[in-house]
Parts: sequence; structure tokens; C-alpha cells
Amino acid sequence: MKTATEQFVQIGNAEQYCAFRPMADLPSFDAQLLQDHSVDAHWAIIDAGRVTARCSLWWKNAPAHPEHRIGLVGHYAAATDESAAALLEFVCQQLAETGCTLAVGPMDGNTWRDYRFVTETGGEPRFFLEPHNRPDGPAQFVRQGFGDFAHYFSALVTDLKLTSPRLERVQKRMAKRGIRIRSIRNDTFQSDLQKIYTVAQTAFREHTLYDEMGESEFLRQYESLRGVVPFDLVLLAEQKGRAVGFGFAVPDLLQARRGETVDTVVIKTLGVLPDREFAGLGQQLLEQIQHRAFALGYRRAIHALVRETGHLQKISRRYAVPFRRYSLFAKGLC
Repeated sequence: MKTATEQFVQIGNAEQYCAFRPMADLPSFDAQLLQDHSVDAHWAIIDAGRVTARCSLWWKNAPAHPEHRIGLVGHYAAATDESAAALLEFVCQQLAETGCTLAVGPMDGNTWRDYRFVTETGGEPRFFLEPHNRPDGPAQFVRQGFGDFAHYFSALVTDLKLTSPRLERVQKRMAKRGIRIRSIRNDTFQSDLQKIYTVAQTAFREHTLYDEMGESEFLRQYESLRGVVPFDLVLLAEQKGRAVGFGFAVPDLLQARRGETVDTVVIKTLGVLPDREFAGLGQQLLEQIQHRAFALGYRRAIHALVRETGHLQKISRRYAVPFRRYSLFAKGLC
């Protein structure tokens, strides 16, 4: 419950947020994201000028669902269980008053941005582009009536030279159909990203809670990685000049920040157009990235944030062993 000295404050921009000091246990937050992510509301609990809990809400342009009107809870953090309980109860009431019937979180507006809680850490340290949360975050949601909505895992590949026997047939079939795989190029970087965006818009459309990202935001997001991603780790599959699939991987830059040798690549995204003609192309892209990473001197790969019930999980398990698990939570508001 909220204490007598705490108050709910709606914050509209970064300047207003920065007028308060976060509690020492509260993770840092880039308040510019309030504008960049077009939040519909941001609420904080303030105690003597300090932020004890915070989150953003989205409902006006939240992802579609066949049975519910979705409200999203993201940018979430709470320094204490008491402030977490007060904030989550309050914002769920706010979402219900807008007509939402299901609160989903944590999700920062859509699935292109940070979402999910780490629920099982495993023995590996955090990797680049992985979501991060306080260990008590999942339990705080559960205590307020949230339950599991979707499950994910990350898995470790320790032999990048692995070759699947079935891929020889797939490669011959793809070649016969005029499909060629190449790495993106510096001289065509912008147009290659636009091709990846076009494939992603179609390939991910049937994913749970998928919502479109504008092309300009997509290009900004990937342009920021231009100087740190070897082009051999970003692959395009084309058929007569039309992009039909892609694979995106990046070195685990957090290894360097820890003073370690960067020997791991993070395979972040695979996308293939949903046509039986391209069956097997996703695995071909995945294996090629792993082989190219080995040729570049890397020794491990992480299959990042794989949906437990998705098609990719079947491919991943042929090469990798899960080491970390994540959950997305939901709560009915009726």
C-alpha cells in the first residue's frame, strides 16, 4: 500500500521526471523515452521528492488482440514491494477506466522495444540487447494478480561449426528457386535496411501482440548499430532482387565492457516471408550466421529471446541449449 507521505504524480516529459530524484535502488531511466516511445501516460510514486516506483502506459495504439482491448505497462521499476503494489493497482485501475480489458507487461509500447521479465537467470552474465530487470519484478507483478502470458528463452551454441544434414537439401532447393544469401553492404546499407524492414513487417505480422513500427524509427534503431556490427553477421536472402528473408546478429559488446574477450555473437532476429516456398530458409540463415561468426573468430553464439511456442524454438534446439528464461505477464481487468 502507498504510505501517507507518498503521492501519485503523472509525468508528461523528461523535464518533469528529472525534477525528482530516483531512490538509490531504482534502476536508471532515460526520461527522453517518454517522448520517443509516445507514451499515453507515465505515473510515478513520489515520496519526499524521490521516485519510489514508475511506469508508462499505452492504450490508444496498443497491439490488437482478438478477445481483449490491450493496455500495456512498461518502463517499469519499483524500489520496494510496497510501492510496486500501490503503483500496479493504481495503473491497472487507470487502464480499466480507459476501456482496456487486459493489462500486459512489462512492454515498452510494442514488441520492437524492451519487453519481458527475466525469470530464470542461469549461469551466464547478461548479454548485449538483453532486457534487464530487478529480480523482484516478476514477483511484484504476480502478487498483483498478473499471470504468465508468454514464455521465452535464450540458448547457447558452443560449436559454431555444427552442420545440419537436412540443410544440404534445403540449400539445393533454395538455389533452384533462385534464392541467394548475401551479407549487407556499406554502399547499400540504407536500402538493405529498408529491405529488412519490408520482410519484417510481413514475417512478424502473425506474432502475438505484434504491432507495426514506423520505418523511420526502425531505420534509426538499426543505424545506431552500424559501427559495431560486422556486415557478415547481417544476412539478406533475395529472390530475383526481392528480399524474402534476413538474419541479424551482433557481437556481445557487454563482454568488452566487462573486460573480457568478445568471443560471442548474439543472434537477435530471423525473419522469412510466410510462404511454403521458403520453408527451411530460416535455419539456413541461422547456420550461415554461425559459420560466418566462426570464420570471424567468434566461438559461441546466443539465440536470443526465442518464443517457447514459436517455430524458431524447434530450429534453435538443434544447435543450442537454453540457459535463461523470460516471461510476459497479463492481468484481466474486468
